[in-house]
Amino acid sequence: MTDERLNSIFFALSASTRRDVLTRLADRDATVNELAAPYDISVAAVSKHLKVLENAGLISRRKDAQFRPCRLDAAPLQAADDWLAHYRHFWDRSLGRLSEYLQTIQTPSND
Repeated sequence: MTDERLNSIFFALSASTRRDVLTRLADRDATVNELAAPYDISVAAVSKHLKVLENAGLISRRKDAQFRPCRLDAAPLQAADDWLAHYRHFWDRSLGRLSEYLQTIQTPSND
């Protein structure tokens, strides 16, 4: 995975509206109008969010008569998860050391 591709995925995930759209598409495919319904923004603004998600490879659109339903493609999220895994390992180690330290200071010494 290239840095440019990973950057586009993280950029797409940086907006709460786009993350919410992905959550909703995880349940079912939806049209732009269906996706725009719960927001207090224009359909055009939602379309711009969808374009960012599409450019990141997180959604695809198919032609279905006059509609173009959006579909989640979660595969690129694996690249983001792989990148984050290194930091998860870092935090697990750090929190493990903190836990060990806290146990040592809470254990009464036998003098």
